[in-house]
Amino acid sequence: MMELIHQAIQQHRKQLKQFEAEQLDRLSAAAGLLTECLVRGGCIFLCGNGGSAADAQHIAGELVGRFLRNRKALPAVALTTDTSVLTAIGNDFSYDAIFERQVQALVKPGDCLWAFSTSGTSKNILAAARLARQQGAKILAFTGRKDSALENLSDVTIVADAPTSAAAQEIHQLAYHILCDLIERRCCD
Repeated sequence: MMELIHQAIQQHRKQLKQFEAEQLDRLSAAAGLLTECLVRGGCIFLCGNGGSAADAQHIAGELVGRFLRNRKALPAVALTTDTSVLTAIGNDFSYDAIFERQVQALVKPGDCLWAFSTSGTSKNILAAARLARQQGAKILAFTGRKDSALENLSDVTIVADAPTSAAAQEIHQLAYHILCDLIERRCCD
């Protein structure tokens, strides 16, 4: 058991080192994209499946509530939370449309869609990103694979290139906590 624990920690360190070497410029660009959206009166919409859905909700909570500082609420909506909307769209259209229909209804020019897909190929995420782009929104993508379909649709992509979705999500969490801190500092001073 101790060997497995040690291996998991070593793998995390390796990924963190790779992230630090390859993604800091992208992280800075993501902070700029998000803060520009908010400063100009836009809203951040978030979407993802499974653990990434939980990440989307987590981030929305940090932005609407607070991350580290008491400050004004920031506009952010997780498109993963309304079970009536999700199940109605899934039933009446398809699961692939659950985020796209919400984007159609809610996203405006100047908004940002923050899309999570560790594979970078989730059909419902790609559909939402395509439509958000058509509607004049910027796209921030968090993936676990380089050169994915989602990366090709986005303005900025944070890539946590990892052997598993869980490993990518560990790096994603660090990245989005950094972004939440930067957003608070830049939007609320």
